[in-house]
Amino acid sequence: MFPSTFDPLEVSSEQANRAPLRRSSAADVHVRFGSVSLFSECSKKELKLLAKTAVVESRAAGAELVTEGQPGTSAFVILQGKCRVERNGKAVGDIAEGGVVGELSLLTRAPRNATVVAQTPLEVAILARRDFLVLLESSPTISLKLLQSLAARLQVVESGIAT
Repeated sequence: MFPSTFDPLEVSSEQANRAPLRRSSAADVHVRFGSVSLFSECSKKELKLLAKTAVVESRAAGAELVTEGQPGTSAFVILQGKCRVERNGKAVGDIAEGGVVGELSLLTRAPRNATVVAQTPLEVAILARRDFLVLLESSPTISLKLLQSLAARLQVVESGIAT
């Protein structure tokens, strides 16, 4: 339904660590998207639409998903495996299955605020910004649910700062 932005003739630095790509299957991925907090309010139909826009791929342990300071054009949903988050070269956290990396790049072109490195072999679903924006335009209900989810996350962050 929505075309992938991946061009096999164009290999960027983000693509250099990738295993061969395969198209995501809505039957596989949409169920796992439902456990992602960002998408937890979406209906099964909406999750299937999200899954259709994603490309699933594998990454080796040690591969960088995103690099701090670099522009972002996609988000990664961790389907299997675990990642380490680093800021200024120091580990600040981990992201496991069901986590999302780079979701802000779906909405803004700001530089990445951290480097994320695979600690184990990974399977990730990649949502390209361009495809995601097309989906949001065609489905206002998804837009509203994502805004609500992001607002709830912001409230949690702000309440943590205030205490």
